[in-house]
Amino acid sequence: MATRRHRPPGPRRRLLCGQSAVTDTTAAAKELSFVDENGRPDDPASSSAAAARCDPTHAAVRVFMYDLPPEFHFGILGWSPPTDGAADAAMWPDVGSGAAAPRYPGGLNQQHSVEYWLTLDLLSSSSPPCGAAVRVADSRDADVVFVPFFASLSYNRHSRVVPPEKVSRDKGLQERLVRYLMAQPEWKRSGGADHVIVAHHPNSLLHARSVLFPVVFVLSDFGRYHPRVASLEKDVIAPYKHMAKTFVNDSAGFDDRPTLLYFRGAIFRKEGGNIRQELYYMLKDEKDVYFAFGSVQDHGASKASKGMHASKFCLNIAGDTPSSNRLFDAIVSHCVPVIISDDIELPYEDALDYSKFSIFVRSSDAVKKGYLMRLIRGVSKHQWTRMWNRLKEVDKHFEYQYPSQKDDAVQMIWQALARKVPAIRLKSHRSRRFSRYDRGK
Repeated sequence: MATRRHRPPGPRRRLLCGQSAVTDTTAAAKELSFVDENGRPDDPASSSAAAARCDPTHAAVRVFMYDLPPEFHFGILGWSPPTDGAADAAMWPDVGSGAAAPRYPGGLNQQHSVEYWLTLDLLSSSSPPCGAAVRVADSRDADVVFVPFFASLSYNRHSRVVPPEKVSRDKGLQERLVRYLMAQPEWKRSGGADHVIVAHHPNSLLHARSVLFPVVFVLSDFGRYHPRVASLEKDVIAPYKHMAKTFVNDSAGFDDRPTLLYFRGAIFRKEGGNIRQELYYMLKDEKDVYFAFGSVQDHGASKASKGMHASKFCLNIAGDTPSSNRLFDAIVSHCVPVIISDDIELPYEDALDYSKFSIFVRSSDAVKKGYLMRLIRGVSKHQWTRMWNRLKEVDKHFEYQYPSQKDDAVQMIWQALARKVPAIRLKSHRSRRFSRYDRGK
């Protein structure tokens, strides 16, 4: 196995699971070897392989990942470590050896699987091809500390109380996670400000979010978060994993898409989603408009994919929350999104101008009689084609995959987190202004 050597350890060296403390004087003077994607020290004798390792100093963001027990991550998928494996294999699947990664469940679970893709990427981040994030062995070398809790999957699978238990397994995991984090020196050092937790499902981490509010959350939107807990200034918005099939080698231009405006999904929603019902009654009889109810149970994803591929414009309307995976289905279908959601926040919008490939409509305007159809019909073939071409350029930014590829969703999220690092450092440094003197009180 290849190596990447680090600078000599300081007074206290944070070791990953499976590393042993150096005891003799000679060994203590040596540099700590870099660890591979499973937390195992690399072979320091392999100098030729060392050149093939990903250098953390060249990464956009250096990431320390806690060695949480499997019950917090891959154990929720049913994975368990081999009984005859080494001690350091007890936490993580050996994805670096070419073995297949544990499979994430299908269906609607997939749309909030961000946690899974980021964790897999970190586990293999020390080997080429090198991405935006590289895992480091010492938390003091890190820009951020990643907490590998599969919060969305935990909610989807274990949020119900199963008698005779008094609390759900999901709540129990959240409570144990809070206790674990509060006891870590990394948390105490920063107050959690440099920690990253993925909670993409709107209801995930429900019991712990108010306690863990200093962290950088990776979310789908802020619809169910108090402003004190989550905000655009502190946190990162990540795309849903799309359910529609990516339109590969798309040559279906303006004249090849017979449907003008398309929507398929739940129509009767609560909270901010009432506008769907209003628009349904306004648009259902319009020429060249498809507006119908659809669900996963009636093969909705497959039908929506075909419908979007045959449509010029696709409606993305606020539902129970400001966001949905429908926007990202439209993007990879190269169907120009028409976004009617006043409170929506968009992934990596500081780096991507959505107005180049989307149309935004205020909710108050959308429900005015005739307004929306006049707007859509007023878009010329030339204007639409320009947005369509841009969609084909940006769709790669919304693809989750393993191994991750340059500028895909995984890499874009790491880059977005890297852009948060200066603010994290500022907050951390400011918090230490008087700490030295306060200890003497």
